[in-house]
Amino acid sequence: MSKMNYEVAVLGGGPAGITAALGAARNGAKTIVVERYGFLGGMSTAAMVYPWMTFHSASGEQVIKGIAQEIVDRLMALHASPGHLRDTIGFVHTLTPYHPEVYKALAGRMLKEAGVDILLHTSAIDVKTEGERIESITLYNKSGVSTLSANVFVDATGDGDIAAMAGVPYEKGNANGKVQPMTMKFRMRGVDVDKVKRAMQDDPSNFYEKSLTSELDRLPVTGVMGFYAQWKAAGLPVERDGLLFFVGPNEDEVLVNVSRVSGLDPTDIGDLTKAEFEGREQVLLLESFFRDRIPGFEKASVSAVGAQIGVRETRRITGKYVLNGIDVLDGRRFDDVVARSGYPIDIHDPEGSGVTANFIREGGAYDIPYRSIVPIRTTNLLLAGRCISTTHEAQATTRLTPSCMAIGQAAGAAAALASSLRREVEAIPILELQERLAAGGAELGLKK
Repeated sequence: MSKMNYEVAVLGGGPAGITAALGAARNGAKTIVVERYGFLGGMSTAAMVYPWMTFHSASGEQVIKGIAQEIVDRLMALHASPGHLRDTIGFVHTLTPYHPEVYKALAGRMLKEAGVDILLHTSAIDVKTEGERIESITLYNKSGVSTLSANVFVDATGDGDIAAMAGVPYEKGNANGKVQPMTMKFRMRGVDVDKVKRAMQDDPSNFYEKSLTSELDRLPVTGVMGFYAQWKAAGLPVERDGLLFFVGPNEDEVLVNVSRVSGLDPTDIGDLTKAEFEGREQVLLLESFFRDRIPGFEKASVSAVGAQIGVRETRRITGKYVLNGIDVLDGRRFDDVVARSGYPIDIHDPEGSGVTANFIREGGAYDIPYRSIVPIRTTNLLLAGRCISTTHEAQATTRLTPSCMAIGQAAGAAAALASSLRREVEAIPILELQERLAAGGAELGLKK
């Protein structure tokens, strides 16, 4: 069995893991990132979560910057993103389209530039602890079994796999233990986008009531939420109350976010397997529905389907502080802020077809405190991404990709700081961490 040793080890190469590894390496730590797929990007690539939203508050203030914004800037330089666009689907404040294949390559390029080691096609299968400290993680890949040791570990698996294997308590779902539904996202090519827009303009009932905008013709990429009458008349066995799709990244292409697989637990392998098959069956039903009933889709066909079903919610690891819905809606500030977000509470009903949106007070943003990425009962583990310490309600906003990116940068910088000071993650100096994050371009809303 081969052995590896690092100062910071990041498990999971999704949006949070990418920024965590960059945050750690740029703060001087010898860093590795471990990813189970043969590419980086997590839900943004494997599950085709598109576009990113939102980097801004409802009032228009950009509250997520730092490495996340650097990624957008570099995608724009590669003509793989138009940057942040004004929303046209209601409650989301900005949409940031991107080309997922370019993002995969760019993420690897940025990690290599920072000196991060990368292991793809590799899964964590066991965690060895001694007291409240993680001693090592057992990995498995084509080369066999290996052991990974580090001063500090970052759990960016999305599902909180490392924390769970280390014995850290967690919660899942709403009061009934039901998690938000999974969605198999897919793209269709050959769409006459202009015809779709004309159908919405000719009959406003086709369009979500808050989405009407004089900028509909001008925007190069737009989201569409509506066509409720057509959806209801079709009577498909999909628990959704309307259509949601986004144009791009190609001019005749849309990303469809309609399928819904409810009542299953993504951390149960039997349920997850069932969800994968059910999601793909729904894709075929939806392709026929779009072609038969939605103007502009007559000649369209499925061009790509996610490598896996999209997962919104699984384990929420218990941390030193559990961020709650009131914290979010009140736009609460914390002395130990390490990231911010302006996305509303957006809950896809775990037991029905609707979506509940609750907005932050006065169109503002809320703080994510450091204590919410520090799990209890461990001294050298940090959390990044949707598995951080929140309630079911708060997780419905912290789970969004830009939020996860900001959290990842904070976790990586904190891990590097804890490693260099030889301290437990709970005991690092918050002011120094905030200074490092600010130096890395992060927006913490602090007075300058």
